[in-house]
Amino acid sequence: MTVVVWAAVTAFALFALVRAFGWERGYPLVPLMAFTPYVLVVGAAAELVVGLLRRWVPLAVLATAVLVLAVSVLPRAVDFGVSSSGDTTIRLLTLNVLGGGVAAADVVELVRDREVDVLALQEVTPEMVDGLEAAGLDTALPYAVDHSAPGPYGSSVHSAFPLTDRGDPGREVGGFHMAHVSFEVPEYVEKEARYGSRPPPVEVVSVHPVPPHSAESLPLWRAGLASLPDNDAEALRILAGDFNATLDHAPMRAVLDSGYADAARVHGEGLTGTWPADGPLPRVAIDHVLVDTMIGVRAFEVLDVDGSDHRGVLTELTLPSWR
Repeated sequence: MTVVVWAAVTAFALFALVRAFGWERGYPLVPLMAFTPYVLVVGAAAELVVGLLRRWVPLAVLATAVLVLAVSVLPRAVDFGVSSSGDTTIRLLTLNVLGGGVAAADVVELVRDREVDVLALQEVTPEMVDGLEAAGLDTALPYAVDHSAPGPYGSSVHSAFPLTDRGDPGREVGGFHMAHVSFEVPEYVEKEARYGSRPPPVEVVSVHPVPPHSAESLPLWRAGLASLPDNDAEALRILAGDFNATLDHAPMRAVLDSGYADAARVHGEGLTGTWPADGPLPRVAIDHVLVDTMIGVRAFEVLDVDGSDHRGVLTELTLPSWR
């Protein structure tokens, strides 16, 4: 029994070390890191069992491992209490449409019902783009940057504001397409002009790195996350989409550390799972909206959408005043 206890405790301790120092390498360890919140729950239950077995030294090691995981995971469930940074708002929705599996009419209805200003889509096919146009998306969001492609490779951004195509960091690394756009919000520019200032443009990337589902895909996954633009003073940047990563992945934390805040975490929803929408696997949070730390997050909501294995993420963002 002591051998069994030590074997289990050692596994938890090693997992905690890997998470704490960002040492995850190779397959299947990288995808397994997404389930860190569940490992924390199992570890806490294991503490009770080891305590009842009166194995005190293994219990001390296990308690330390659980504490390390708890410090990493539990803050995501705490509401920061920060709701806004200004009075100009943008309602942004991101959704993985599963290679066109979501009905175009359902997307358009969602955009209209939720008064969406900016829509970031992943796994967008050319047929999906045609369907969105036929369903009337251009009446609600008349501007679009289309980087669609067959299968899971495409992406697009649709907006109520004129868009400038700023490239595609995904294609630059040989991965899935990740449309990168910029725009100005007329109301925002006019409001700030009254005070003699001109704010930088807003930029949005529809994020979708290759998933880390095999040893061969891991380099592309890392390259896709590393290709995302750092935040700087040139623009108010928003990264929105299917990151195929949780905050328990070191490359994802590196993106955050480059100057972004996770909208879900701001509202204490950082543990709300977005994939899979259904099925036997426990849900994990791999769909995110990351915002420039100057941008406020007034509202955050996760939405179930028929036809996709992902849940949508809807945010109401506020742009900072430059007075």
